[in-house]
Amino acid sequence: MSPAFVATRLATLAVTVVIAGLAIHGALFLAPGDPATLLVGGARKPDPEVLAQIHREYHLDDPFLQSWWHWFGNCLHGDFGKSLVYRDSVGHLVAARAGDTFALVGYAAVLVLVTGTLAGTLAGLRGGRTESFVTAVTAGAMAIPTFIMSVLLIWVFAVQLPWFPVYGSGSGFVGTLTHLTLPAVALAVSWVGYVAQVTRTSVRTELRSEHVETARSRGVPESVVVRRHVLRNASGPIFAVSGVGVAGLIATTAVAEQAFGIGGLGALMIEAAGKQDLAVVQAVALLFVVVFVVVNTVVDLVSAALDPRTAQKGRA
Repeated sequence: MSPAFVATRLATLAVTVVIAGLAIHGALFLAPGDPATLLVGGARKPDPEVLAQIHREYHLDDPFLQSWWHWFGNCLHGDFGKSLVYRDSVGHLVAARAGDTFALVGYAAVLVLVTGTLAGTLAGLRGGRTESFVTAVTAGAMAIPTFIMSVLLIWVFAVQLPWFPVYGSGSGFVGTLTHLTLPAVALAVSWVGYVAQVTRTSVRTELRSEHVETARSRGVPESVVVRRHVLRNASGPIFAVSGVGVAGLIATTAVAEQAFGIGGLGALMIEAAGKQDLAVVQAVALLFVVVFVVVNTVVDLVSAALDPRTAQKGRA
């Protein structure tokens, strides 16, 4: 992996974040309604002088590029502004809610990585009925949206079988683990199917490769062939798709948070959007974009380290 490849990926990350910031700010800049009316209680005829003062304080009347640069420049220094609705700093609101979101995404990521790779590897190595069964189940899992899986899990494991709580994030390690189990499963199911399918395909491809046949013809034990030749060479695509899956969890976490009443960043963004709290929406959306892009950049770099052909294809 050359320094040029790393520099290109880091430059892409920076450009993507800047463009995403422009898009996020532009969408909210063009949104109908006046957020300033929220600060005066939504009165039908608010005092124009009060509205003008609020507009000046929050830079609501600045030209687009000036407004964007004021917001984005402050974000680079850790200042995300002040919430119009909660009357608190956006940074404090985000910090207070980030723990629940990252715990949920982390839990779901473990389920995706462990379950998806194990199921795909088992199907790829055994073939036959095992492969057919795993393929059918994972294909069905990929087709179930997060909100439908959330409803099904609540109905089965909270209504019919009251095994798990379905509201909030709990307290303490055991309480948090129990409360986040159903939302993590709902969030992970479709990505488990995706990772399992790619893993199965990668393993089957390596099993049919020439170097595996050569190793077997030389009398290398099957366990060594699987470990050193099959799984090692299949690890690049598996890691890449697993990274995409983890990044995808971030994009859909708001759905699970809303369904299970978890007060995370996704729920905060939805609440703020409904109340036209632009500063909060911008900050949370930008944070999601940054985490998503960083995860994908790390996946690119690690994939290139595992399989140098990836970097060569990127240069080509």
